[in-house]
Amino acid sequence: MKLFDASIYSARRQALSRAMGSGILFFPGSAEQAYNYKANTYPFRQDSSFLYYFGFAQPGLSGIIDADSGKSILVGDDADIEDVVWMGPQPAMSERIQQIGADASITTQALQGWLKGKTIHYLPQHHADRIFYLAELLGKSTDEVKSGHSMSLVHAVIKQRAHKAPEEIDQMEEALYITAAIHTQIRKSVAPGKYEAQIRGIAEGVAFANQARLSYQAICTIQGQTLHNNDYHRLLKEGDMLLCDIGAENSMYYAGDITRSYPVSPKFTPMQAEIYDLVLKAETESIEAAKAGVRYLDVHLGAARIITEGLKQIGLMKGDTDAAVAEGAHALFFPHGLGHMIGLDVHDMEGLGENNVGYDDTVARSKQFGTAYLRMARALEPGFVITVEPGIYFIPELIDMWEGEGKFRDFICYDKLAPYRNFTGIRIEDNVLVTQHGPVILGPPIPKTRQDVER
Repeated sequence: MKLFDASIYSARRQALSRAMGSGILFFPGSAEQAYNYKANTYPFRQDSSFLYYFGFAQPGLSGIIDADSGKSILVGDDADIEDVVWMGPQPAMSERIQQIGADASITTQALQGWLKGKTIHYLPQHHADRIFYLAELLGKSTDEVKSGHSMSLVHAVIKQRAHKAPEEIDQMEEALYITAAIHTQIRKSVAPGKYEAQIRGIAEGVAFANQARLSYQAICTIQGQTLHNNDYHRLLKEGDMLLCDIGAENSMYYAGDITRSYPVSPKFTPMQAEIYDLVLKAETESIEAAKAGVRYLDVHLGAARIITEGLKQIGLMKGDTDAAVAEGAHALFFPHGLGHMIGLDVHDMEGLGENNVGYDDTVARSKQFGTAYLRMARALEPGFVITVEPGIYFIPELIDMWEGEGKFRDFICYDKLAPYRNFTGIRIEDNVLVTQHGPVILGPPIPKTRQDVER
C-alpha cells in the first residue's frame, strides 16, 4: 500500500480545519459493495476525499477532522484473527495514525457516542449504504442525510483539491505513463478482423500489469459518434475508425484520461484525414489558449469557432462563424464540452456537484444544447489540471431531427451531409496542467498527428 509522507496528509487536514474554522468534519470511507452476494464484491474503490485527507485505500475506515481543536482522528478497528486468516496481517490502528500523522483513533463502535451532540459537517453521499450508515449514525432520516450535507465543507474541499501539489502531479504523470503504454499496445493491435472487445481487453491487461486499473469505463468503439459508447461487440473492418477514450488509474488512485482516434486501415481515408486534422487543430490551439486567468468557457467557444470555420472550408457549414457559435449551430458536430478537471477522480470532484467544481459566481451554466454539457467553465488557475478534448461527430439521428425542424439552415449545409452519415466521430484528448507560465501537457508524448498515428 502506497501513501504520501505523513506530513502531507497532516498539512492537508490542518488547511481544511483552518478554512472551516469550527465543527466536526466527518469523512465516511467507502464500504465494500456486494456483486451478487455478500462475499463476492465489486472491486473496491475508496472515497476520493477520504483518500486525499486520510490516505488509506482499505474499507472499514472513516476520518474525523475536529476544526474546533485542530486534531484529526482515524476511525476503525484492529484486525482480529479471522481477518488475518482471510486477508493477511493488517497494520494496527496505532500504526495507521502514525503513517498519516493523525492524533488519535477510535473504534467504529465508539463513533456514534463520540459524535453525539456535536455539529457535524459531511460531503454529499452517493452510495445508498453510506446514506443509511450516516442516517443511523446521526439519528436522521435518509432524506435528511441526502439534503443535509455541508455546502461550506463542499466549497472548502473543492478549493483545496482543485490545486494539484507537486506530489500529485508526479502521481498523475505516472498514471499517464501507464495510459501511454496502453495506447501504444492499442496502436499496434488495431487491425481488420478484430473485435472492439479484444482491443478493450488489451487496455485492461496493460493497466493490471502495471499495478493499475482503468480510471473509468473505457470507450473503445468504431461507433464514435455515440459519446459514451461502452459496447464492445463490433468487428473492425477496413475503412473504420476506432475511437479509444481510455485512461489508467495508478496505485495511488490518480487518473489519466486520453483519447485517440485510430484508422483501422493503415491510413485514414481522405474524408477522415480532413476531419482528423481539423479536430487536431482545435485541440492544439485550445491547449495553447488554456492559460491562467482565462475562462475555460472562452476556450471551449474558441474550439467551437475553430471547428465551425474548418467545416465552412470543407463545405458543411456556412455563414458568419461567430453568429453560428453564438446560436449553437456548431453543436450538431461538437455536442459536448471541451473538458473537465481531473485528479483523484477522472471527472475530478464531480461527486461534490459539477456546478460547484466547474462554475462560480462569475460564469453561469449555459442552457444551450452542447455548451450546456461543458463541465468546466470558470477561470483557470495555476495548479488546475484539465482535459482538453474537442471532437467532430456525425450523428444521423441528430442530423435528421435538426433538418426536419429546419434548425440553423443559415449555418448548416444539410444537402452536403449525406456522404458523412456513416462517418462516426473523431476525438483527441490530452491532460493539461495550468501554470503561471502557460499550459503543460502532462505525461509522455502519445502520438496524435495524423502521420504519427497512421501505421
